[in-house]
Amino acid sequence: MTWLITGGAGYIGAHVARALTAAGERVVALDDLSTGLAERLPAGVPLVRGSVLDRRLLDRTLAEHGVRGVIHLAARKQVGESVEQPLAYYEENLHGLVTLLGAVVDAGVRGFVFSSSAAVYGMPDVDLVTEQTPTVPMNPYGETKLAGEWLVRATGRAHGLSTACLRYFNVAGTARPELSDTGVFNIVPMFFDALTRGEPPRIFGDDYPTPDGTCVRDYIHVQDLAEAHVAAARATVGDGPRPGGGGDLTVNVGTGSGVSVREMADLVAEVTGGRGPAPLVVPRRPGDPARVVASAERIREELGWEPRHGVREMVASAWEGWLLHHPEARPTTI
Repeated sequence: MTWLITGGAGYIGAHVARALTAAGERVVALDDLSTGLAERLPAGVPLVRGSVLDRRLLDRTLAEHGVRGVIHLAARKQVGESVEQPLAYYEENLHGLVTLLGAVVDAGVRGFVFSSSAAVYGMPDVDLVTEQTPTVPMNPYGETKLAGEWLVRATGRAHGLSTACLRYFNVAGTARPELSDTGVFNIVPMFFDALTRGEPPRIFGDDYPTPDGTCVRDYIHVQDLAEAHVAAARATVGDGPRPGGGGDLTVNVGTGSGVSVREMADLVAEVTGGRGPAPLVVPRRPGDPARVVASAERIREELGWEPRHGVREMVASAWEGWLLHHPEARPTTI
């Protein structure tokens, strides 16, 4: 069968495309290339350039490629931007999903995997976030992800579509330098960007109720995340540890281990050779919870999935990717 990956030329999407093809699956990618890069895709994977808001394009793509499973990654994903542009986020993340699901149902697609986020939990006051932890998103981005889950599950129940919703925690690292994250919206590339410009990386608050006073997060290597998508995709069509497929599945994708911002800053300094000034502590950002760490028990039980990469490997691989795209950051020798 053929899998359509929306957002397939993006940072995460390209890793998913490579993981699926390595597992022997046929793949077609749909991407508007607003942030994606066509060259990230594996050789032989067709790229359809366009938006999930374009119903005619979706119908044609699903039919021409014989698509029977969809992994939906295309979305706007910046929390701060979502606060400033809620209409744009609801238009693309929800209206786009409605359009895609309509095409999926009419085309008789069997399985649907939805890219969700730990942002659906808001500010959980628990040591480990389980799938039963209350979902109270604090920004339009998180709201669109939670509403998207509701829509995916309701459509699945109404139309016999087998679904999986994956709630990502903090994604980092790269499988290959050319696939690395080119944005500077996550903590690791943000630290790299500051060091490249000769500025101190910023730590937002060091007075949280955590061991070193800085926020604690759960980091997942993007290759592990990609392999979680493969497991979820196969489960929706009955090819995996859930015989017969069917139904719906909602799981966290994390490691169950927390890393503080201070620990991450120290690791970045170690990997980059101690270059640049020391981190600068600045006031807290509004809405930053002290600790958000996943319980990953359900995904282990349901899909047999385990993370295989540690945090140091995430940072080291991300640094290799950063140097590829930012040669000015390379250490010079005399």
